[in-house]
Parts: sequence; C-alpha cells; structure tokens
Amino acid sequence: MSVGSIWVFVEASDGTITNTSLELLTKARDLADTVEAVSVSASDVAAAAGAHGATTVHQVDGTDGKLVGPAVASAIADAVAAGGGPDAILIATSYDGRDVAGRLSVKLDASVITNVVDVVEVDGALAGIVPIFGGSTNVTTKFTNDKPDIFLIRPKSFAAEESGGGPAAVASLAVPDLGATGSAVVTNRFVEEQTGPSLDDADIVVSGGRGLGESANYDLVEQLAKQLGAAPGASRAIVDAGWVPYSYQVGQTGKVVKPNVYIAAGISGATQHLVGMKGSKTIIAINKDPEAPIFSVADLGIVGDVHKVLPKLIEALQNR
Repeated sequence: MSVGSIWVFVEASDGTITNTSLELLTKARDLADTVEAVSVSASDVAAAAGAHGATTVHQVDGTDGKLVGPAVASAIADAVAAGGGPDAILIATSYDGRDVAGRLSVKLDASVITNVVDVVEVDGALAGIVPIFGGSTNVTTKFTNDKPDIFLIRPKSFAAEESGGGPAAVASLAVPDLGATGSAVVTNRFVEEQTGPSLDDADIVVSGGRGLGESANYDLVEQLAKQLGAAPGASRAIVDAGWVPYSYQVGQTGKVVKPNVYIAAGISGATQHLVGMKGSKTIIAINKDPEAPIFSVADLGIVGDVHKVLPKLIEALQNR
C-alpha cells in the first residue's frame, strides 16, 4: 500500500540533519509514492534527505531569530489550502516538532495522532500504532476525516536507511503573514554542555537509578560511561530528585534510546523506564534485589550492590 505524497518536517542541529528526521524519511518512502521534506535549513539537509528518499526539500524562510513553529505550520497549511499539500505529514516528537504539529492541527482543523511508534496501512488508509498503559499495550488509531493525516512520532521508532538517491531539489515554500505571532523573537537559547556521545545517538548507555543511594554516587555512572565511551543516563526518580538534569532521563516521559548496550545500575525497572530502553540490543542490569522488574528484560543480570559492582568494573576497565 502507498499513499500519493508524504511530507516530513526535517530538522537540523549544528548544520546536520537529525537522526530522527532520517528515520522518518526512511519510513515515509515505504508508505508513499512521493516523499518531500519541509525544512528551515534546506541547504544543510538536501543531500542527506535525498539519500534517504526525499525528492524535494521545501525551504521555509523567515525563521532566523524567530519561532520555527508558526512559520512552518502556516506554510504547510497554505500549501494544503492551495491544493498542493501532502496526503500525510510525519513530524518528530521534538520541541519544534510538537509546536509545528499543534499549530498545524488548528490551522487545518485536523486531528494529530501523537506518541506514534509505527505507521501502518489499515483498510486502505494510514494508521498510527500508539503504546498505552506504560507500553504494555498498543492501539491502532486512524483518521476518519478528509484532512491530511498528521502523525507525531517518537524518536528511534524506525531505522534510518539510505535509498541511494542523490541530493533533493530545493524549492521555496511561501510563508503567509503571521501577524502578531510573527513578531515573537528568540532572545536566547540554552545549550547544555556535553562531553562524549549524546544520549540519543550513543552505542552504549550507562544509566543510574535511586539504588545509587545519593547524588554523589552518580559519579560512578559517569566514570563507567567515560571508560566505555558511553553516554550517561538516568531514571525518572533521580531526575525528579534533582541529581541530574532532565536531559539525562530515559523513559516514557524522557528519551527513548536503542543502543547496542544498555547498562542499568541501581534501577528497579518501573514500566515508565522500561518503555524508554527495552528496545536496546543488549541490556545489562545491576540490582541487589533479585526480584527487580529490570531483570525481566535483561540479557545479563548481576544481583549485587552497585556500590561494589561499579567500582570493580571501572577498575577492570582502567587496568585492561
């Protein structure tokens, strides 16, 4: 099954297309006859977007120092109203992505299916697969109106794969007058300092939980992550306790990660956390409670005190 056209809102970070955008383009080309991208930085993303299936990147101008959401949503809505829009729109669950989806929903008077982990065909139409009850059950949801289907999709839902195409053509997508909204300016952006790989893209992730006992002991997680060239992560419990920033949180209300190796240290394995990491290729759990739920998804379980196990692992890696 395929639909006529899917547009993907494509984002870039530091001049490079995001992995989530590549994932959505890959999925879109499996569903549609034509895949096109919408971006505020078309020149940065055209080559990678084309390599992953997009024929065209629509450039939305006028966002320098301004909010991205109003311009992108208004430009897409105008294209739809003029009869040149897509049958469906895929948007990543990012800060800008959620802004675009919400504004587009209002402008088109169309529904948005959120928290989507897959897009499938049901009775000749597209539908979103959405996990509920902490990820224990999936529901299939589809649209019943004649508006473009808008899907807000979780990162790491698909694997990014090149199609072998050349750079996408760049076309301009007109932005209508945004009124008072267009006068809003971004006065500052906070970029958190980071060393090592990002949590979103790391091949190895080491996460700590409340079993570490106190915030000072999170240093053990960071030391182990440094030795492994991994990204440090955390459970919601210690994020809420203020031990580490929210950007470290792995789980349903944090980040979804799918590294090759995920090490959970002192994490009991609440459903909220499992949703964010159970897709990892190899899961190693360290917990002193042999009945901890984390062991139900672990490939290797170590029943032991993290205060003893982690220092031994760090020492072994330092002496290798």
